[in-house]
Amino acid sequence: MTTVALIIVLLLPLILAYFAAPAWLAAVSMTVVAAVAFWAPLHPALGVVAALIALPLIVAAIPPLRQALVTNRLFDWFRKVLPAMSDTEREALESGTTWWDAELFSGRPKWKKLMDNPAPALSQEERDFLDGPVEALCRMVDEWQIYNDQDLPPAVWEHLKKHRFFSMIIPREYGGLGFSAQGNGAVVTKIASCSSSVATTVMVPNSLGPGELLHHFGTPEQKKHYLPRLASGEDIPCFALTSPLAGSDAASMPDKGIVCKGQYQGKEVLGLRVSWDKRYITLAPVATLVGLAFKAFDPDGLLGDRESLGITCALIPADTPGVETGKRHVPGGAPFMNGPTRGEDVFIPMDWVIGGQQRVGQGWPMLMHCLSAGRAISLPALSVANGKLLSQVSGAYARVRYQFKQPIGNFEGIQEPLARIAGETYRMDAAHRMTLVALDQGEKPAVLSAILKANLTEAYRRLTTDAMDIHGGKGIIMGPRNYVGLIYQSVPVAITVEGANILTRSMIIFGQGAIRCHPWLLKEMTAATSEAPDARREFDHAFFGHVGYTIGNGVRSLALGLTGGRLSRAPVAGPVAHHYRRINRLTANFTLIADTTLLMLGGKFKFAEKLSGRFADALSHLYMASATLKRFEDDGRPDEDLPLVEWGISDSLHRVEEALHGVLANFPSAAAGWLLKRICFPFGRVHAESGDRTGRSIALMLMSRNATRERLTHDVFRPTGGVGTAVALDAFEAVLAAEEAEQILVNGLKRQPTPVNVEQLTAEGVEAGLIDQEQARILIEAQRLSAELIAVDEFDGDALSHAQFGEAESPLAKAS
Repeated sequence: MTTVALIIVLLLPLILAYFAAPAWLAAVSMTVVAAVAFWAPLHPALGVVAALIALPLIVAAIPPLRQALVTNRLFDWFRKVLPAMSDTEREALESGTTWWDAELFSGRPKWKKLMDNPAPALSQEERDFLDGPVEALCRMVDEWQIYNDQDLPPAVWEHLKKHRFFSMIIPREYGGLGFSAQGNGAVVTKIASCSSSVATTVMVPNSLGPGELLHHFGTPEQKKHYLPRLASGEDIPCFALTSPLAGSDAASMPDKGIVCKGQYQGKEVLGLRVSWDKRYITLAPVATLVGLAFKAFDPDGLLGDRESLGITCALIPADTPGVETGKRHVPGGAPFMNGPTRGEDVFIPMDWVIGGQQRVGQGWPMLMHCLSAGRAISLPALSVANGKLLSQVSGAYARVRYQFKQPIGNFEGIQEPLARIAGETYRMDAAHRMTLVALDQGEKPAVLSAILKANLTEAYRRLTTDAMDIHGGKGIIMGPRNYVGLIYQSVPVAITVEGANILTRSMIIFGQGAIRCHPWLLKEMTAATSEAPDARREFDHAFFGHVGYTIGNGVRSLALGLTGGRLSRAPVAGPVAHHYRRINRLTANFTLIADTTLLMLGGKFKFAEKLSGRFADALSHLYMASATLKRFEDDGRPDEDLPLVEWGISDSLHRVEEALHGVLANFPSAAAGWLLKRICFPFGRVHAESGDRTGRSIALMLMSRNATRERLTHDVFRPTGGVGTAVALDAFEAVLAAEEAEQILVNGLKRQPTPVNVEQLTAEGVEAGLIDQEQARILIEAQRLSAELIAVDEFDGDALSHAQFGEAESPLAKAS
């Protein structure tokens, strides 16, 4: 009896913590248990144990008491040890909103909140635009010709302007298309599936740039003047942020503007004299309007008593005296317009500052606000597009290409990368679509946009490498027949721009997420730095909320670890229910380990970039696994898609587990790391990658005609005629159509049809009555297209020449 009672006494507070019971309820419960233990005929030790547990709970449940005994002392200490935060760090943290990332950080995600979000959907206007102007654009594009010419054809430029491709984010009242984030992403995705160069040209004006900045921050006069011109293509914009000395650390830009008075249109006006040296600026060589970020200074006090005013954004017509544009960089694989812009002592009136004089010095939060949305749309759309395209052509090639008398896709060595390509694509598309829905509901998820940019472009890099491996020499020999090589060459562009992935992973995703998404940390920091009269009370509330949060996640981690997550609830039944429980368990593990790490390192965590990167991996894949489940529900739970769901979630949760084990293996305290490992992973590693059977199912799906393949590659351009992708897809369809006739000949004549012998074999087959003339025709056409697909380009030696981009200026020559 005593033993049972002791177990109940010890388990009760753990049960209350597991269910996140409030402190007062836990205090009352343990006080009642202590009283019963003392007065009932039980062992006195039970009452002592219950009382020892009840006392701290009573303190925690009475705010005035806990403030006097605990919080006031902690408040003063916390203010001293809290690391200093720069203005740019604070502005980055304050930009955007949180969404499902905050639920993951809670350790107990509310799945109903996610499932209540609508399924992705385009408006009829957006669908018509995809099927009309976008389809027509793709049929005009020859990526190999663009690569050779290093520019889009004039007809393509004209089409982009005529149909207002540069105005997807500009409201209709200013002549823009006014598309949703989903519409914007769908347009970029379809264009990118036929040309990365054209997609980049379209997506930049519709992402971080003058249009977005004007829409959110411009004065009424600026909007009225510029937005219609941008919408019609009369003005081509660029936005100059990156400097030679300020790449990833854009806030350290040396470009500056001095507040002064100067002449404009014959009058003396207040303005800035700006000097800049920018590079890697997309559309700069052809831009008529230069958006510019620089640091503003007011040494003469013309605007007030502050000399250093901060980063400022302005719009400068490219024909303004002193503005230099026109020179080009040559990005590998995707020769879109990109180049430097410079200016020396260029005077601009104050009303050229975006938002006018009142917005001087507010450029950084303006940029962060826009980036929190744009970064979730464009490059992820480019990544998804290439995933869909490479799923199509890699599956086609693996089915059409024969070696050892069978399709190469029958070999497990090829099935493995095929499964990765399709699995990565399904998961990328799921995460992209889910985030776009959030954007269309008014969210500005800064952390999620960083997750998408870094993880989807990395997946794009991995699956492109897999596609190159499958195609072998076909992907290496450049020419119009090669539909993989230019994609492979252009991958580094996506990896590097809008925040290099190394920086985004190791500093931004968890560095911002730990503060923004944590339910209590930002509240503690805000209260500790506040001078408000109720700051101590607010700190007390946040601190004890944090304590309860940590204890609760510790108990949940142990309980879910011991039961394999079975104690947690799944919002659905059926074949994917266990995946929800697995995610529930790992979110509790993630939050407990992250919280303990932040507690032990404090401000030093800023410099623990390897740990931060591992936490970023865990948070990213918890999000992408969640998105995979949401997509499965949105698509109507098709059973035939389950292998893709299984692959995506198993791969993500395996990565989460490995990332957390990596944190614990390098924990600041070996003892604490050992203890956390036993709490979170009492039985060791349990989240394996998907099995070989799943991978085989996915590979066979890609090599056949079925509904899952259609859903996976939906809304990409399907070329007809010509070379490259068109031949791959035509050959695929032809080979599938000839499958029955081919098998009849193999069984009847004991020989495999090839492009070399197909006419002889079909003639023999017809003569022997094995196949008819129509089957023979289909088989001959299939082999003809197969030969065309596996062919590579050949050039006469005297027809080859290096592209001439003009004489590049050598820094060494200039110095001499």
